Order: sequence, then structure tokens, then C-alpha cells
Amino acid sequence: METLYSPWRMAYINSAGKPSGCIFCEFPKRDEDEALLILHRGKTCFVIMNAFPYNPGHLMVVPYRHLADYESLSDEELLEMHRLAGDCIGALKAAMSPHGFNMGVNLGKTAGAGVDGHVHLHVVPRWNGDTNFTTVVGQTRVLPEALPVTWARLREALAVRERGA
Repeated sequence: METLYSPWRMAYINSAGKPSGCIFCEFPKRDEDEALLILHRGKTCFVIMNAFPYNPGHLMVVPYRHLADYESLSDEELLEMHRLAGDCIGALKAAMSPHGFNMGVNLGKTAGAGVDGHVHLHVVPRWNGDTNFTTVVGQTRVLPEALPVTWARLREALAVRERGA
């Protein structure tokens, strides 16, 4: 039997590895975009890679304001959130050539929110055959690229979209 290792997941699994407080409030305050996987900072929202992704290139669009409820977002926040989601899709297409996308908001712990006190929009690239026996039977994901490498590719692809090139 072959063994797949994903030791980076242990930080998430162990409660000691989970940061206290809201990461979506704390991370933008720091000037460490690459280390924190922040790809873009907008006026009301920012784009960050998921450190524990469903698939390579799993991004989240997050409002700076700490809100648990989608319906509490302002029109300006909603517009920027969805415009940035479109930019994310364009950047992911350019950098990674996915075959499709899942987009969604998990509201509350029961709905699957990992950070349930701060609303955020997931943009998950999908490829034909990306769900296979490993995920279903082994409850393991295999990411073919290190997060810092994906961050650099997507950061450049988002920058190109911003410049209009």
C-alpha cells in the first residue's frame, strides 16, 4: 500500500495550531501578504488563498469588516466581493486552466464555515477527474504544487488583470 503524507494539515487539525481571534480581521493588518497568502487588497474586500484548500488555487474573497451575516454586507462590499470573484476566475483561468469552478458562501458552522464569524466567498477551481478515490475513500487531498508557488502564479495573474493586459 502506498502512503500519502500531508503533514501541513496537522496545524489545522490540532486545536493548538488554530489561531485565536479572527484571521480575516488580523491578517490584513499585517504587512506579510506572501506569508499570509493575501493576493490582492481592494477598498472593501481582499483576496486570500485558502491555506487548507479543497483544490489547488482555492481562493476566498473577504470583506474587511467583521460580519457573520451575508445580508449585513453593504452594496459596496457586495459589488466589490463579486467583481473580485470575477477577477479571481480570470486569473485562475490564465494561471491554472481549470475546467470549471465552484463558488459559495458557507454561513455558520453547521453550513461548513471554517471561520464562521466572518462571511467570505469561496472560489474553487475544478478539473475533470479532480474528485477520485483518494478524496472519497482516504479523505485526503493531493495538491500538486506548493502554496507559495501557486501564490506567486496567481498574484501575477491578478496583477495582469488589474493592468488590463
